[in-house]
Amino acid sequence: MNRTEKPLQIAIVGGGIGGLTTAVALQKAGLRVDIFEQAQQFTELGAGIGLGKNAALVLNRLGLGEQIEAIKTPIRGLTLRTWRGEVVNKSDSAAPSNAFNSIPMHRADLLTLLHDALPEQIMHTGKKCVAFRQDDTSVQLSFADGSTFTADAIIAADGIHSLFRNSFHPDQPIFANQIAYRGLIPMERLTNAGLEEELQQFIMWMGPHRHFLIFPISRGRIMNVVAFVPPESDWRVESWTAAGDVEQLAAEFRDWDEKVARIISALDKTLRWALYDREHLDFWGVGRVTLLGDAAHAMLPHQGQGAGQSIEDAAFLARCLQRATQETLPQWLRFYEEQRKTRTTQVQQTTRVAGTLYDLPDNEVNRRGENFSPVERMKWVLNYDVDQAFDEALQAQTRLQ
Repeated sequence: MNRTEKPLQIAIVGGGIGGLTTAVALQKAGLRVDIFEQAQQFTELGAGIGLGKNAALVLNRLGLGEQIEAIKTPIRGLTLRTWRGEVVNKSDSAAPSNAFNSIPMHRADLLTLLHDALPEQIMHTGKKCVAFRQDDTSVQLSFADGSTFTADAIIAADGIHSLFRNSFHPDQPIFANQIAYRGLIPMERLTNAGLEEELQQFIMWMGPHRHFLIFPISRGRIMNVVAFVPPESDWRVESWTAAGDVEQLAAEFRDWDEKVARIISALDKTLRWALYDREHLDFWGVGRVTLLGDAAHAMLPHQGQGAGQSIEDAAFLARCLQRATQETLPQWLRFYEEQRKTRTTQVQQTTRVAGTLYDLPDNEVNRRGENFSPVERMKWVLNYDVDQAFDEALQAQTRLQ
C-alpha cells in the first residue's frame, strides 16, 4: 500500500479465535479493523484446546508469546493405548516439555488473551449480520438491529454455518456419524485415583468405533476429557451446550480399561455435540469478501487443527492485505484463497482419516501401520511456517509483484 493512502478498513464478522486473531494480525499490519460478534459478549464455553506449534509460532510473532506462556500447561508427551489399556505408542521426556508439539490450554483463556490484545472500541457485540451487498469499491453489512457498516473488505469468520459461505455455495454441513462428549474435572479428584502417570500427558485410548482422550489444561488444575462415540439413534444436535448423561457415557465405555471408568466417574456433568465438517470449496469468496477458518474449511477435531488453521489463515491474510490497495484488494483476497486452499484441504482430509484410524476394530488395527503415532503423522502440519509459505508463494507469483 502507498503510505500516502488512507489505510484500508476491514470488517471481520465473527468473534471466535479465528476472527480475533485476524483482527490482531491486521492491526499489527497497519490496517483499520472492526470486528462484529452476534453474541452479547466475546465468550468461549468451557473446553480444552491443544494449540499446535504451527499456530503458536503465529501468536508468538504477533507479540503474544508471554501471554501464551502464562496460560499454557506443560506436558510430558503423548501416550496411545488400546481400549484394554496396553501401550501402543509413547512420546515422552524426562522433564515437562511439549513433546507432542501441542500446547494444552483452556479455550476461554486463549479467547481472553486475544480479546485483551485489541482495543475495546473496535469490538462490537450483539451484531448479528443478516445481509451484505458490495460494489466495485466497498461492502456494506446489515445487522439484525437495523444498523449497517461499510468497509473496504469483509472477512467472514462466522463459522460452519457462515452466512457468507451460504450466499456463494449451496453445500451443507456433513454429519460425521459420530458424537463427542466433553467435560472438565478438577485435578485433585484424579490425584488419588491411581492415575498419576496420566495427569501430565495427552492420553488416548483407541478402540472399536470409539476413542477417549484426556489432557491437562489451566496450568494443570483441570483435566479436559473428550470421548468420541457412535451416534445415539437419530440425535444430530450440533451444539456445544447440549447436556449429556454421565451414566450413558460410562455405558459407552463399560468394558474398557478401568482407568477410563475412573475418569468418567469423576465427572459431575458432561456435554455432547454431533460432529460435522464441510467439503472443500473451489473458491472462498467474491469481490471484496472472503472466508476464514470454519467458514472456509470446517474440520473434525481429530487432529486439533480447527483453531490452528484459522490462526494460519489470519497470518497469511494479514500479509496479503498489508500489500493491498483499494484497486488491488480483490486480487489479494483471491491470492490468499488460492494459496490457503491446498493446505487446509489436506489438513481437513487427513483429519477425517485420523478419526477412522483411532476407531478401528481389533481385527483391522494393522491398517494403522507399525509404530503408529500422531506425532509422526502430523509433522508436516505442525512444522509449518505460514510466513515462509507466504514469502515462497509471493516469489512464485508474478501478477501481484
